[in-house]
Amino acid sequence: MPRPRRRWLRVTAAALTLAASAGALAACSGSQAETVRFYLSKPEAIAYFRDLVEQYNASQDDVHVVLDTSSNLQAGFLRGNPPDLGLLNYNMEMARFMERGALSDLSDMPEASRILPEVQGLVDQYATYPGRTSVLPYSVMAASVIYNKQIFEEQGLEVPQTWDELVTVCDALEGAGITPFYATFKDPWTIAQGWFDYTVGGDVDVASFFDGLAEEGTQVGPDSDVSFQKTLAEPIDQMQQLVDEYTNPDAASKGYGDGNLAFAQQKAAMYLQGPWAFGEIAKTDPDLDLGTFPLPVTDDPSDLKVRVNLDLAAWIPEASRHKEAARTFLSYLFQKNVMDDYNAAQLGYGTTTDAAPVTDPRIVGMKEYYDDAKFYQGASVAIPLTIPTQNYLQAIVYGADPDGILRTIDADWARLAMRQ
Repeated sequence: MPRPRRRWLRVTAAALTLAASAGALAACSGSQAETVRFYLSKPEAIAYFRDLVEQYNASQDDVHVVLDTSSNLQAGFLRGNPPDLGLLNYNMEMARFMERGALSDLSDMPEASRILPEVQGLVDQYATYPGRTSVLPYSVMAASVIYNKQIFEEQGLEVPQTWDELVTVCDALEGAGITPFYATFKDPWTIAQGWFDYTVGGDVDVASFFDGLAEEGTQVGPDSDVSFQKTLAEPIDQMQQLVDEYTNPDAASKGYGDGNLAFAQQKAAMYLQGPWAFGEIAKTDPDLDLGTFPLPVTDDPSDLKVRVNLDLAAWIPEASRHKEAARTFLSYLFQKNVMDDYNAAQLGYGTTTDAAPVTDPRIVGMKEYYDDAKFYQGASVAIPLTIPTQNYLQAIVYGADPDGILRTIDADWARLAMRQ
């Protein structure tokens, strides 16, 4: 047996030597591209960016981008292995990484100088890190009242610009046997995103409100200068008036999918949803003539504003071992034509000084407000997820006392401030 064993060892050693040599030759002759893991959070955009990544990888040999849509982001940061580049919705939860210095400084990149200051300011409303510009907005979604232009025209109705005009429009629609608003209260996020955010944002300076809450900290409550109970009582009452008087009677049992179908079937004249609903509505009736306008909550047209959110924003972690390669791909993503094509496809608004203006008739009604920075980030997304805001708001539209609910949110906020 010893002789065959020595022979096997010699054959194995030779094979390993050949394999190593072949690998070395392949390494010398093949691509030396640096791999960048690119994390994307928006499901609707996966196909778009998959094609974009393929085009980029085929265009050069220095950087190879791998699209990642399934990793656990928080776990990656905690383990020191986050993606090399992120492009995702920016909100309070993501801001935690910013304020802890986990995101690298991008202020020296040419792309940073192209961002509109008022849009970059949306990032700072959540969190900042001294001396850094760590997040670059890529796309903004503007949301407001979606309305059926044909119904408005047939009923001789103008787009309302004040609260009184809105009530008059709703009364006229009801008088004609038309449901003014289609509501989907079964899904609590639709209450928060639309009904709550639009009425609060149309009446209250949202950023200043949350700055005031932060200053009050653990003192938020019935005696504080700023509180949910005190500051938001009036817009919540207006929200409740619209809910009680001008929505479909079966709203409590209808969800987002039901709303898209019903609105496509012209079962109501207005719908409080974002532009993401247009694609779903079009599956039923692609020719429906739709538009958008800000929900008027005061009797001064100059108060009109639209709700926005940073639909996608880019960042590169400090822990990335491929920062320069990630920056190279970020520069590719931020090319004007690439950004313009994305926003046109997704009904988004551009974030740069050279962005193409929106032209889609479904969202062009919000253009003048966006261009004039008459916008706000939704109040619901500025509240930490540990406070069950959506469920509280659902309780209100189902009939709970608004004053009691707002008092409960105040208490939750104060307790959270104490823990922090």
